[in-house]
Amino acid sequence: MANILKNLRRKRKRKKSIIPQKTVIMVGAVAAVAILIYFYVEKRSYHDYEILQTSEQEDVVSTGYDEMANGILRYSPDGASLVNSGMEAYWSVLYEMKNPVADIKGDRAVVADQDGTLIEIFDKDGETGSITTSYNIIKARVSSQGMVAAILDGGDATWINFYGPDGSLIAENQTHVADPGYPMDVAISDNSDIMMVTYQFVEGSQTTSYVAFYNFGDIGQSEDDRIVSGYTYEGAVIPQIEYLDSTRSAALKDNGFTIYSGTQIPKEGTTVEVKKEIVSTFFDENTIGLVFKSGKKDKQYTMQVYGIDGTLRFEKEFNVPYTTIKMSDGCILMYNSSQICVMNSRGSERYNGTIDGTINNFFKIGWNKYMLVLDNGVNVIKFK
Repeated sequence: MANILKNLRRKRKRKKSIIPQKTVIMVGAVAAVAILIYFYVEKRSYHDYEILQTSEQEDVVSTGYDEMANGILRYSPDGASLVNSGMEAYWSVLYEMKNPVADIKGDRAVVADQDGTLIEIFDKDGETGSITTSYNIIKARVSSQGMVAAILDGGDATWINFYGPDGSLIAENQTHVADPGYPMDVAISDNSDIMMVTYQFVEGSQTTSYVAFYNFGDIGQSEDDRIVSGYTYEGAVIPQIEYLDSTRSAALKDNGFTIYSGTQIPKEGTTVEVKKEIVSTFFDENTIGLVFKSGKKDKQYTMQVYGIDGTLRFEKEFNVPYTTIKMSDGCILMYNSSQICVMNSRGSERYNGTIDGTINNFFKIGWNKYMLVLDNGVNVIKFK
């Protein structure tokens, strides 16, 4: 009897040891398959495309389309609407503008009449505010909470105004070319406390840029003009600035870029400087991309893609005669009037080919789904 019990115990131990081994093998096999699928999807190249949806539009040339709130903001001189990929409207608002331009941040958008005086503010449910400015609008930017900053042409002076989501004026700041310079761009933090402005001025024969951070919260009350931090860059031009997320912002220069961090008093952080002339930049919350002329006939351009920490992720030569380059849902998109090229975030080319029709805009709207805005309508496509 004792021998029988011992044999039963041995069998149970063997079964217990076999089950975990089988589990480990199965988990490892599933993980290996998942990795293979991931690398296949990441490295896969497509050679054709399929039209999933099409929508003919009467006036695509004067109509803009861009991503907003998991939908598409459609704006024209007559009004704006938020639509789905089938061009079905969630809401529609009428206005009159001559030259509407849009800025979008998540669920918020601003449409401004460039060189006019009307600004319309929207969220995912429709219009939240309207502004009629005293001077012509040069540029308008929106935050993820709906705050709006606008650069206005006041003739002898330039104004930078700050508005609430309902269009109410919160602050206005008059600037002169001599002090602190001509404003090139403006951006707003996610918490809407900070307005970031880049100025340009000339000292002697040298161009100098100044990046200022205005704090409209409690911390900025005790500071002159509410400027809590500012940085001067001699010999550099900074045409574009951007808030990347709730704590980090970027100044895109003609010789590289600088990253700043901090929610209340932003501090200068990573700086990358390059010797070559930058012809294009692109970015998202995790990526900064720079494009240079390569000097080669077969590969006209060189692309360098960096992480926000300044680490060079990859460098790639390419020969796409693009007119627009941008990040869209983690992919690098390039296009001209008849050709599109899509790369993933590691520089692998997913698609490169011509399109039937004249391209006005192109962006990603889902996994292997893209929107093509053509001169005769709007198509949703996927690669195959």
